[in-house]
Order: sequence, then C-alpha cells, then structure tokens
Amino acid sequence: MPWFSHLCILHDFTLMCLFSLGDHRPRVGDIMISFLPLAHMLERCCENGVYYSGGAVGFYSGDIRELTNDLKALRPTVMPAVPRLLNRVYDKIQAEIGQSGLKKMIFNMGIRSKEADLRRGILRRNSLWDKLVFKKVQEAFGGNLRLMVVGSAPLAGNVLTFIRCALGCVVCEGYGQTECTAPVTLTVQGDFVPEHVGPPVACNYIKLVDAPEMEYYANENQGEVCVKGTNVFVGYYKDPDKTEEVIDEDGWHHTGDIGMWLPNGTLKIIDRRKHIFKLSQGEYIVPEKIENIYLRSQYVEQVFVYGESLKSCIVAVVVPDVDVLKCWAQENNIPGTLSVLCNNPTVKDIYLHPDPFSVQNGLLTPTFKSKRPELKSYFKPQLEDMYKQLN
Repeated sequence: MPWFSHLCILHDFTLMCLFSLGDHRPRVGDIMISFLPLAHMLERCCENGVYYSGGAVGFYSGDIRELTNDLKALRPTVMPAVPRLLNRVYDKIQAEIGQSGLKKMIFNMGIRSKEADLRRGILRRNSLWDKLVFKKVQEAFGGNLRLMVVGSAPLAGNVLTFIRCALGCVVCEGYGQTECTAPVTLTVQGDFVPEHVGPPVACNYIKLVDAPEMEYYANENQGEVCVKGTNVFVGYYKDPDKTEEVIDEDGWHHTGDIGMWLPNGTLKIIDRRKHIFKLSQGEYIVPEKIENIYLRSQYVEQVFVYGESLKSCIVAVVVPDVDVLKCWAQENNIPGTLSVLCNNPTVKDIYLHPDPFSVQNGLLTPTFKSKRPELKSYFKPQLEDMYKQLN
C-alpha cells in the first residue's frame, strides 16, 4: 500500500475519533503531553488528533519518574493515559489516606459528592471538595486537564470513577488494537458509567462470534470481538500464515478478546481468548484475566501468571509495589532491603521479583504488554522451583 494511502486512512480515522469525542475533542490552543512510546497507537492517534485540530504536543523528559514534574511544567489540557499510571496514582492516594481516619472520612465524603455531580452530568474543578481534597491530585497532572483518553488495558471501574472525580475533567475510555489503528470503540461525552468501552467508532463495524470452548455465544450477546473497516490492517508484513490466523475470508479481524454487548449498545470486554491453556483436570485458564484481577491489589505492580497442561494449578511471578511493600514491612517490624523482603518466607506459592518487567530488559513490548514467551524463559528456574514445592 502506498505511503499516501496510509496517510489517508490515518486522516479518516482521526476524523472519526474526533467525531466520537464531540464537543470535548481537541481544538486550537490545546496542549497534549506525550509520554507513551511512539509505537503505541493510542499515542499516535491522540497526537494526530491534536495536530489536526491546531493544538501542540509537548514531549516528556524521557524519565518516567520525572513525569509529575513534566506535567507541572507543561500544564497540558489533553493527555492520553494507560491504566498502569492511573492505578499507581489511585494506590498511592489510598495508601496515604489509609494512615489517617480523618483524612479517609473527608476523602470519601468528597468522592461521594463529586460522584453525585457526575450522575447529573456536572464536571468541575471549583467545588469545595476540589479545594479541600483533590487540589493536590489536579496539580500533580498540571492543574489544567480538560480531556483524558484511556486505553491499552482494562481499567477498574472504581479507579476510573475516582480519576473522573479527582481531576474534574472528561475521561474517555477506548478499546482497540495496533492492528485496528488504535481504538475501535470509544465512550461518548456525557456517559459517566464505568465498566464498558463505549460504542463502535464510525469507521468500523463490530460483531461477536462464538467461542464455544469458553462457553460464550453470539446469540447471548457474548463472543469474540471481530472488527471490519477502513482502520483495520491488511495483514502482517511478509507473514501470510500469521495474517490468515487473525483475518478470515470475509475480511473480519479476530481480536482474541471476548466482549459483551450491553443494553445501551456499548461494548464490555469480559475475557481473553488468546493466551489460553488447559490444566490437567481440564480447566481452561485465561492468565491475563487473572493478572488483571491481581493488579488491582495495592501490593502488586506487575504479575505474570503461568501454568502447564500437566499440572493441576497455576503459579505466578509478582513484582511488588516498592512503597507499599516497605510500608507493610515497617508496620510488621520486618527489616531488610527490597530484595530481602522479596525472599521473606512469609510469602508462599508465588515468586517475588524485585526488578520490574520493562522494554529495556526485553520482558515488555514497546506498548507495555507482557512478552509471555520471554517471561517464561527468563523465570524458568523459579517456575520449576515453585512447581516442585507444590508437588
């Protein structure tokens, strides 16, 4: 496909995403912060939308640990974000208010008041609760945000609602893949109900197909999400076999994700068809689903769930949240460095690893997704040892 055809597709798709955002779409004078890798299609799509609308993009310093300082310096109005960042913000605030009963009570009162505003369609940053409770959070994001677009992975409903309340800005959640030029669905303005990813964007179709091995059926409004449209790729470069696996003869791209249509016409992602394996007792396991549940724990920063068809249970490698683990150790009078704490015999049946999975050490893709074969190879001794202990 010629380069100008790619540009035309990207142009059309950008217009469709801007259309979905309605009155809150990027406009002249907007400033977006770029901190996701350029290989991340959510980042690319947001940048193109801002450029197309006459806005500007500021690039972060390159050190994710300095992101808060970059946000305060740039004071962006638009920001793409991923659940990993928002989960960390949520966990840190929960840990902070958990140290004081008074703080927790005031915080919960503020959240309830702002949630009531959300249900009435009111978004603001000038309430009493914004000054008393949420000002610090808003300033950490630059204090000027009016639009945030979230994608890349599932985001828990309580975290999404908290972010909407605390930042007082529009937070849209989308679902998509690199193969579909970023989002294929996007929540619409005025919809503040969490736990779904919105209706299809205007440039593509979506249908659900049966996944009988997981007992999901299209006639029950559940099944594998399939996408067709001008935004869907034509195939993997010089890899016809891989292309044939995901694009059927009618041109539908099979995403490997399991979705469910809700009564209001929005899509909810409920499971994952890819990376599925069966244990010795015949039980099907979707490791990414289990990982997403454990990632909601304040103690867990990253997790890799693993199983074998000859075994009857699964094991896991967990990278703990450094700050939360240290607080736990202090509260329980357990001394030692992070490495020492990770080897503490109090924790059983999982392996605690002190160093995060990253793009640099080859355990994450450029879009921050786990490289499962590489993780299996890297932690092979630890996985084998856990199974020996469980036998």
